[in-house]
Amino acid sequence: MKPNKACPIVLRRTQDGLEILAFEHPLSGFQIVKGTIEPDELPADAAVRELREESGIAGVATVDLGLWESGYEQQIWSLHLCEPLQPLPDTWEHHTVDDDGHVFRFFWHPFGMALSDQWHALYKEALSTIEMRLARMGRS
Repeated sequence: MKPNKACPIVLRRTQDGLEILAFEHPLSGFQIVKGTIEPDELPADAAVRELREESGIAGVATVDLGLWESGYEQQIWSLHLCEPLQPLPDTWEHHTVDDDGHVFRFFWHPFGMALSDQWHALYKEALSTIEMRLARMGRS
């Protein structure tokens, strides 16, 4: 199975538990960062690039969390835990150059918290998969 999407996963632990970085797309609701792997690009490199392009976060260490066959438009995601080298704020906005120059509003979503209808079903499934993988690794 060859991945065609890269998904950088950024986590933080607070006194209330584990949170994942998410954002609000102005047209498509709540999401996590994901993007296309370019021809001849390594999935981990694509994850780092997508994270930088969509959030402005640069300078991360990555850990491979494996592949996920999403069942949506033949997307096979390569999941990568990305650990920023510096602390991140609670919220921020990032203006993307690609994706028609949208402004994405970033926030932290607590694992275990119910997902509202603002989340596309694809991202709900992705978050469930990520949470299970992290639990198997002892990172939940």
